[in-house]
Amino acid sequence: MKLKVISVGKDRSGLFAPGVQEYASRLEHYARPTLIELSESKNLAAEGAATLAKVGDRDVLVALDERGKELSSVELSQWISKQQLQGRDLAFAIGGDEGLAPAVREKAALVLSLSRMTLPHRLARLVLMEQVYRAFTLLRGEPYHK
Repeated sequence: MKLKVISVGKDRSGLFAPGVQEYASRLEHYARPTLIELSESKNLAAEGAATLAKVGDRDVLVALDERGKELSSVELSQWISKQQLQGRDLAFAIGGDEGLAPAVREKAALVLSLSRMTLPHRLARLVLMEQVYRAFTLLRGEPYHK
């Protein structure tokens, strides 16, 4: 399974990128992760178009949005398993400072909330990577999830 994380903006602080890279490395045991960072724009529609341009035909799009559906770690792993069984790849979209363009949310098969709280998009990327890693370890029955 291929796994894309498409996010707007870069971690200029340096706080979150090492963690994201660590989980991307760990995920290589289960999937082929690709991290795609898009440039920030003053135009939300342009960010949305750039995001959608990175979503492939086989990709199931998941839009991260605080107003989305909240899933437990187990529920996320079950959802990922269903996509895997259907031979689909995953593309997670994380917006920039202004969030995601409506076009991205509308095209998404799942609008997912990591929390009802607003998270900085760079932190959201780290939390997402950890949760996706956790999901794969759950599917394999590995002891990471306790």
